[in-house]
Amino acid sequence: MQQLHTPHVVVVMGVAGTGKTTIGPLLAARLGVPYAEGDDFHPPANIAKMTAGTPLTDEDRWPWLDAIGDWAHGRAGLGGVVSSSALKRSYRDRLRAAAPGVVFVHLTGSRELIEDRMSHREGHFMPTALLDSQFATLQPLEAGETGVAVDVAGTPEEITARAVNALKDLPEPVR
Repeated sequence: MQQLHTPHVVVVMGVAGTGKTTIGPLLAARLGVPYAEGDDFHPPANIAKMTAGTPLTDEDRWPWLDAIGDWAHGRAGLGGVVSSSALKRSYRDRLRAAAPGVVFVHLTGSRELIEDRMSHREGHFMPTALLDSQFATLQPLEAGETGVAVDVAGTPEEITARAVNALKDLPEPVR
């Protein structure tokens, strides 16, 4: 498998259960850059709310997004991959404000497929009960946002290959 190198900082985004934690490290390995797990940036209060089945508010998310943005800013020009739901345009704008060259890989799929995958994973704090709120909040990438949408049907290796191929067509990052 050929390893590519990129100066991009890539945010692997999407609703819970799309495979951000699986695809993120695979993508980072293919790109030859470090990976950071977005869930690790959540303060304990956010984890407790989600574990209890309570959706996060924007106010809950700001410190989390700022921490991810700080990590991405530190990787500017070096490249990196980090996972983050980044469900709203305002969340992505906040990440771009911290790290202007960031690009997004939006993992997409049917609600049925994602719910099925969520129901089979073990040890994760996000219950399937919050999936509807995730889809209700989701604002897909819009014109003017640098990124690609990648379907999550298939194996992790197939999804990662699609993401790598889609990223090849993106412009060089802004520094």
